[in-house]
Amino acid sequence: MKTPLLLGLLMMSFASHAFDSQGHRGARGLAPENTLAAFERAMAIGVTTLELDVGLTSDGVPVISHDPYLAHDMVRDAKGEWLGTQSPLIRQRSLAELQSFDLGRVREGSTTAKNFPGQQSRDGEKVPTLAALFARVKAAGADQIRFNIETKLNPTKPEETATPQEFVKATLAVIQEAGMAERVTIQSFDWRTLKLVQEQAPGIPTAYLTVKSRNNDSAADPAWTAGMRLADYPTVAHMVKAAGGAVWSPNFASINEAAVKSAQAIGVKVVPWTVNEPADMRRLISWGVDGIISDYPDRLREAMQAVGMTLPAQIDLQRR
Repeated sequence: MKTPLLLGLLMMSFASHAFDSQGHRGARGLAPENTLAAFERAMAIGVTTLELDVGLTSDGVPVISHDPYLAHDMVRDAKGEWLGTQSPLIRQRSLAELQSFDLGRVREGSTTAKNFPGQQSRDGEKVPTLAALFARVKAAGADQIRFNIETKLNPTKPEETATPQEFVKATLAVIQEAGMAERVTIQSFDWRTLKLVQEQAPGIPTAYLTVKSRNNDSAADPAWTAGMRLADYPTVAHMVKAAGGAVWSPNFASINEAAVKSAQAIGVKVVPWTVNEPADMRRLISWGVDGIISDYPDRLREAMQAVGMTLPAQIDLQRR
């Protein structure tokens, strides 16, 4: 338990600390992920940033989807039938074909349903385009909302998606057409796309995603780091800084307070993912992380409020 003095010091610190509360895939714990319903829910709760994933259709349109294929436990066809396990790749379907599917609920008994029992269905949700999300946020008058856009590529499975060059060209075109260049960050586990963003749109911040677990360490694999080698740098944060990154986004279980402070000391912000338990949120906030990505922006808001942090505006979508 924190003493009143320590709590007071934390509150004073947070008053001057711009904290980035990000709704993961909109608000995956509360609404169907990466749908307009999920993003609307996050805005109504009040977030700084909408976190989302993009893929490219066969006709080159950036759409919002976490996986390179349609998830069989979250998607129904025009007849209302759940997809089989051999779901079609996003890159093999046109936008018109993709929007014939319904993403408004998860299959009962599926892993997703068990992991997110509080997710509220909304039948009729379609695969949204990146442009449609920008338009929806504009229509809501949410001029303060930012976007953290993840390019979903896997360098070990190049056949599943468009190339990094195609990804970046198409995504930047939509961002620029919508006039959102000053409100977006591009993030990726595949650092090749981040290098291209820096070359083609140097004003857009880039966030470097990493995952480290018992059997996996993406930062130590040059296939994911655009050829950079972790052994050449003191820490992952130093490698991110050398790559030109503004933000390091590790899985939260892979870091400690020392890693956060070390990164910030060299000018790299730390925004861990995906933090869903209040106790973990409180611990990371006490370490001074620069933001948190969560499936439950409502829980994150409560954790922020408990230590006196400035809360993002809530957007009343019912009045718009």
